Amino acid sequence: MREVDLDAVLAIEQRAYSFPWTRGIFRDCLLADYPAWVLQQEDRIIGYGVLSLAADEAHVLNVCTAPDAQGRGHGRRLLRALLQIARGRGAQRVFLEVRPSNVNAIALYHDEGFNEIGRRPRYYPAKDGREDALVMAMELLAPE
Repeated sequence: MREVDLDAVLAIEQRAYSFPWTRGIFRDCLLADYPAWVLQQEDRIIGYGVLSLAADEAHVLNVCTAPDAQGRGHGRRLLRALLQIARGRGAQRVFLEVRPSNVNAIALYHDEGFNEIGRRPRYYPAKDGREDALVMAMELLAPE
């Protein structure tokens, strides 16, 4: 992901989420040199992922597929790419937060090897106040 991609990324983010990230958040991630990737189909960005790395841990900050491109494995492809990057940079475990109401994402994360390890009460903004976050994690094993 580059600065020039942010218009397309923001358009997806705003269609996909009721409480989207701002341009400033994406820009800060780029300035911090977080691994941030876009998924393109032909010449169109259809998804993206952002990861942070510190010491031997990684944190999936955002994985999103355009609503009109969902259900085709693109989110899985993005998640796997982020996990590969984390592994390549020496991360031994990966964390993420997800809304309990996002059942499709939770199913994907479980399917890819994440386990629920806790909750962050009132973590996300919601229409009627706040929504908890499920905290999920997985250990990254070295490739055999």
